[in-house]
Amino acid sequence: MREDAYAVAAAAARDGYGRLVAMLASADGDLAAAEDALGDALERALRGWTDQGVPANPAGWLVTVARNRLRDRWKSAEVRRTDPLAAEPGASLSYVEDIDPDAIGDKRMELLFVCAHPAIDPAARAPLMLNTVLGFTAAQIAQAFAIPAATMATRLVRAKRRIRDSRISFEIPDRTQVPGRMASVLEAVYGCYVIEWETGGQEPRPLPSEALRLVEVLAELAPDDPEARGLAALVLFSAARAPARASGDGRFVPLAAQDTSLWDTGLIARAHQHLREAHARRSVGRFQLEAAIQALHCARAAGHDLAWGSLRSLHAELHAIAPSLGSKTALAAVTAETDGPVAGLTMLDDVIAESPRFQPAWATRAHLLSLVGRDDEAIRAYDRAIALTVDPGQRTFLQSRREDRRSSCRSQDEGIPIE
Repeated sequence: MREDAYAVAAAAARDGYGRLVAMLASADGDLAAAEDALGDALERALRGWTDQGVPANPAGWLVTVARNRLRDRWKSAEVRRTDPLAAEPGASLSYVEDIDPDAIGDKRMELLFVCAHPAIDPAARAPLMLNTVLGFTAAQIAQAFAIPAATMATRLVRAKRRIRDSRISFEIPDRTQVPGRMASVLEAVYGCYVIEWETGGQEPRPLPSEALRLVEVLAELAPDDPEARGLAALVLFSAARAPARASGDGRFVPLAAQDTSLWDTGLIARAHQHLREAHARRSVGRFQLEAAIQALHCARAAGHDLAWGSLRSLHAELHAIAPSLGSKTALAAVTAETDGPVAGLTMLDDVIAESPRFQPAWATRAHLLSLVGRDDEAIRAYDRAIALTVDPGQRTFLQSRREDRRSSCRSQDEGIPIE
């Protein structure tokens, strides 16, 4: 019974977190208060459901408890004494009273655009969306953005305070304002896709289905935005390969070794539709280039060889218009295929010098060092990559590769021919 209660509470928090926070916060824009209220409801659920049983409508139960806490807060002497006067006294309390736990709406899209409001620090917009709308922790987001977790936590607190103090309304802006906020929204959905992709084997989530839903909604909201179409294509191409990412025992499977018969051809076809619509606008952007790269990889499903030259050109163009640690690491990996491992290692030196904790660069470096026979250095690079990964499946894969290098070293020391 205890396990069932914990499992249901965890699922309600994981699957509905953003939806519930967005609804609760839309009363007054106070995201921190909404999260505190929902956190209190989850704590009570863990204590109460174990003894009393799981309610028929877990999400409705959580909203009722959180709503009551918000109502108590709004009636408290502390709020009346310390909060600034509202334009319409009692309006927020009235809104909280109107929340119907049995008819929970979905205001996540509105919250996405609130987080992209011009009043919010641009550097905080995408992390804020990932935290409040999609439920990722500050530590997960910090890893994706390659910055310390404490820095990310501080950035999120400031952004939430800004939304509350600015009283930004919870609504999808009109079409004249959508383009100005769309870049931040796309960045957040892309971050959602990246975090899920990197932690997919560790923590079951309703993603990338959530990312898939969001990109389709955004493409419908802004059908003439080539980057919205490009991001939709990118997420669909990646989602199509998801069934082949891990072996039966959960071990990470590199892209080149994946069984293409497991790839979802329906999602690939849908991705191509979005990519064609994007290219028709004749305005190339980052997400379209990333989608085009994925399209080349997915061409293997139709029996085509990987076009390394085209792949390198696309990665070079991507790094030119949207330079990042990830884009340079990917370019280094492809350059190693076209120009040799040493060329790739030279590029990786710059990445690691800039960010010594960027795990993909260490994993790639370990692989390339292995190719040129620098096994001792490869083993040290694998050690570093293993220490930095948070994905159990990837850790197992890297440990296996490291043992291969150690075996190679022992064989050489013992004079055993290596096949």
